[in-house]
Amino acid sequence: MNAKSEVPGIAAGNVVRHKADGSCDCITDEVTVEEPLEIRIGKDSIAITMRTPGDDTDLTAGFLLSEGIVRRRADVQEIAHCTLPAALGNIVNVTLSRGVQWNAASARRFGTISTSCGLCGKTSIDFIRQQFPPLDKTASVRLAVARLLQMPDQLRRAQGNFARTGGIHAAAIFDLDGALVVLREDIGRHNAVDKAIGRAFLDARLPLQNHLLLVSGRCSLEIVQKALAAGISIVASVSAPSTLAVNFARESRQTLVSFLRPPTFNVYAHIERLALDVEVPKS
Repeated sequence: MNAKSEVPGIAAGNVVRHKADGSCDCITDEVTVEEPLEIRIGKDSIAITMRTPGDDTDLTAGFLLSEGIVRRRADVQEIAHCTLPAALGNIVNVTLSRGVQWNAASARRFGTISTSCGLCGKTSIDFIRQQFPPLDKTASVRLAVARLLQMPDQLRRAQGNFARTGGIHAAAIFDLDGALVVLREDIGRHNAVDKAIGRAFLDARLPLQNHLLLVSGRCSLEIVQKALAAGISIVASVSAPSTLAVNFARESRQTLVSFLRPPTFNVYAHIERLALDVEVPKS
């Protein structure tokens, strides 16, 4: 799969397709690209993540935010690709603003992050809790169920690379009126989320308390944690959650909706943010 596609993040090549009648054809197939991205702050390499090329600046910003290295847009002076030929577009250099303090030794704990793991190298869940306190329980956020049920279809229609390859995840941020604010795709679920919240961070839109994060796959702990880093109060997924995601959402006062497959869905935490037309049965 070495031929470049006209779409960034997709490669094309010839494959043999075995058909239902037993015959074979040689066809051109498109596949999602997976390449390493090294993130550096100054001269320090802090992480290598396996990602789909494209929106690397967004990915880097989201990673820095979700790991507690930066908090405000003003903390970042510049994010730019390394221009050396050997970098091949797979190294990003970060320049933090003057006065921003960070611990290089602590940041190196990330190591190499695969496309399936967003929390490799974390010493404990307590670290995450210390970095990101629970949301304000006094804030009033209400989402109409009708809006929620429209979002999976909006996500699918906007997810262009999935339609071409069938092998890429999406993360989308919606406002409470159901408007799509940002959508990003990546072969890694956590990378897609980092790209989405990173774009919002760079646009100085944080915190996103009056917004929802929708992911195209399952919802694990790192998804909910990254949403919390961006101040997002409602997290939804079209597939299953993990126990850690459920418990973390409950502790962090985030609403967690999974198996969002209209017209049905499950609510695992803080249902009070959903404007339901029926009385909720007591468990």
